[in-house]
Amino acid sequence: MRAAIHRRFGGPDVLTVADIPTPAPRAGEVLIRVHASTVSAADRRSRAKDVPAGLAIPSSLVLGFFRPRRRVLGMDVSGTVVAVGRDVRRFAPGDEVIAMLGSRFGGHAEYVVIDSQAAVTARPRGLSFEDAAALVFGGVTAHAFLDQVDVRRGTRALVNGASGAVGSAVVQLAHALGAHVTAVTSGANRAMVTALGADEIIDYHVDDFTTAGRSYDVIVDCVGNAPVRRVGHLVAPGGAVLLVAGDLRSMIAARRDEKRLGITVVTAPGPYRAEDLGHLVELAEAGVLRPIVDRTYSLDAVADAHRYVDGGRKRGSVVLSMTTTAPEIR
Repeated sequence: MRAAIHRRFGGPDVLTVADIPTPAPRAGEVLIRVHASTVSAADRRSRAKDVPAGLAIPSSLVLGFFRPRRRVLGMDVSGTVVAVGRDVRRFAPGDEVIAMLGSRFGGHAEYVVIDSQAAVTARPRGLSFEDAAALVFGGVTAHAFLDQVDVRRGTRALVNGASGAVGSAVVQLAHALGAHVTAVTSGANRAMVTALGADEIIDYHVDDFTTAGRSYDVIVDCVGNAPVRRVGHLVAPGGAVLLVAGDLRSMIAARRDEKRLGITVVTAPGPYRAEDLGHLVELAEAGVLRPIVDRTYSLDAVADAHRYVDGGRKRGSVVLSMTTTAPEIR
């Protein structure tokens, strides 16, 4: 099978497309013919081994110390089941599915295997394979963080980095739960984020949201520049800060600040589960959750896709299509 691989850490040019063995499903596993995946911020960080300060050693245990342990990146897929291992009951060949692979990676290839009991579920009706892939990483990450705190009607939520894959999903999920959502993004993304459900927009080019004197029940940092020491004074008593992105210093300090401020700090997502992915599918089919696709690239243009993600200005998701040869589709 063809796959995008990297044999060393570095810039986008370390990525090449090569033929590697097609995996075979073992007992309890399914083999998926991949139609689309995304190039996420996590993929680019893993490729470059650009990890948050203080996390070099634990990250190396997953990514590899001197060379990549997982040569094929891609944390999510949409595709078609083509074979199943022994004792698989949930899926059969021909089923169209989406899956969150997480730190196992492997999505940037023509085929991937995954445990049938892992975060894999039926593809949303009405969504293309490309749009379905864009639902997964951002949606399941947003859900895994929000699910750990109480968000309901009237909750005042602030989302820092509201136009990315995770941030745009947080805005929509919080809005669906009845929260009043303030989104921090660039002015260029105002219309898009407002359409997703944001009630207020703060343009970070113009205003510093940390000095506005506002109070929030939940602050979600999807950028990594809003640790508790910077935003703790904005959190209402009993509120929460969700650090989707952050370094080790922020995580350690968060535990101390939790007690000092009387708030909850969440520094890691909960487990990725099939039932949660299924819930996102229901929301997508109901029109409540809309995946945002910025650009779509072919597998052969994977380095260009990473180069674009490296720029840090993507809106929603950058999709990698396995079924086209056009370098950039849109």
